[in-house]
Amino acid sequence: MGVAAAKRDRTHYLYLAVIAAVGLGILVGFVAPDVAVELKPIGTGFVNLIKMMISPIIFCTIVLGVGSVRKAAKVGAVGGLALGYFLVMSTVALAIGLLVGNFLEPGQGLHITEAARAAGEKQAAGAGESTVDFLLGIIPTTMVSAFTEGEVLQTLLIALLAGFALQAMGAAGEPVLRGIGHIQRLVFRILAMIMWAAPVGAFGAMAAVVGETGIDALKSLAIIMVGFYLTCAIFVFVVLGTILRLVAGVSLIALLKYLGREFLLILSTSSSESALPRLIAKMEHLGVSRPVVGITVPTGYSFNLDGTAIYLTMSSLFIANAMGDPLSAGEQISLLLFMIVASKGAAGVTGAGLATLAGGLQSHRPGLVDGVGLIVGIDRFMSEARALTNFAGNAVATVLVGTWTKEIDKERVDRVLSGALPWDERMLNQDGDVHGVPEPRDGDEQRAVAKA
Repeated sequence: MGVAAAKRDRTHYLYLAVIAAVGLGILVGFVAPDVAVELKPIGTGFVNLIKMMISPIIFCTIVLGVGSVRKAAKVGAVGGLALGYFLVMSTVALAIGLLVGNFLEPGQGLHITEAARAAGEKQAAGAGESTVDFLLGIIPTTMVSAFTEGEVLQTLLIALLAGFALQAMGAAGEPVLRGIGHIQRLVFRILAMIMWAAPVGAFGAMAAVVGETGIDALKSLAIIMVGFYLTCAIFVFVVLGTILRLVAGVSLIALLKYLGREFLLILSTSSSESALPRLIAKMEHLGVSRPVVGITVPTGYSFNLDGTAIYLTMSSLFIANAMGDPLSAGEQISLLLFMIVASKGAAGVTGAGLATLAGGLQSHRPGLVDGVGLIVGIDRFMSEARALTNFAGNAVATVLVGTWTKEIDKERVDRVLSGALPWDERMLNQDGDVHGVPEPRDGDEQRAVAKA
């Protein structure tokens, strides 16, 4: 018991260290901004270490999830439900962004400078991507290049193909599945080692952004920032919270509390991808079946970007108002439809939302692209709200899809969220099953076991 308590305490101190590092980074950013800016590579290095692990984790998770399911139709049902839900919620998020943006009318009275114009042109350079280019970009040059280039959608494609192939092989594919299971345990062990660098990464990232931006630059842009944060909060707590309670009977507050350390990690790195591996592990521990988690979470990271959707519409209105060229109602609806497509495939990493915004405006309203430079200075702070909202949306989506497909253990969910079956950090490291949950079975067999 003493050893177990010590291990839990060590990880507890790790996340306290992250909080202290964030505060120290903000302090250094204000006191010595020139020094703070030089610390940016530290934060970038930590995020890159996490990103390095994303492709192998997604590959192993999806292959194990799809390959272990006996019926291909069930995988299709999970994927179809997930994609349909993602499309609806992204549209709702875009619409809420437009409604709040029209109410606040951010950007009125601002005037674009040459520096901001140049920054906007830089972001737009090469950002415009057609739908055909996007679709062709999902296909990797080789099966291995999907991993070496770190493209999430390409990794998804290869993993799905491998999973269905192993599924078709039946018993002959079992040794391969066991091998991939061992690789997954290795990958999660490496991730656990990397996480001990989180306080250093958080310190470098926060110091650099505060040193670069300063307090004066934020004052004139406070309305769009506060409005964006409030809109994200309304979407998460009102829209997602209501749906989660009505469909799954789960409290959103309890779910967010369960994922508290992941939100802290996202807040310190400004990247929802930094918490992707832990979300997969925690959703399985919560009681959602491995196939549902393996398909819904990685797919959601490319197609369920609710925070990015809100950001795209509010920022577009902000830029149009600031440049003295407000969007009419018809143009706003047209932009909303366009952004539904533009927001798909935007990775959950720092800066991706800005590039997507520039690309969307370049294709839809080229005259507004220069205005992107107006929000470059505060994009990092808005990026954190985007990442937190995207993460919350994917956690809720996983529970909902599990409920709709009857691939969730409701009794286990209640026990985990009530604290009767707490998460233990050692579940990412243990030599047995990676997440401390049983191997997946077909849905009927799972339910029969649960009833027994």
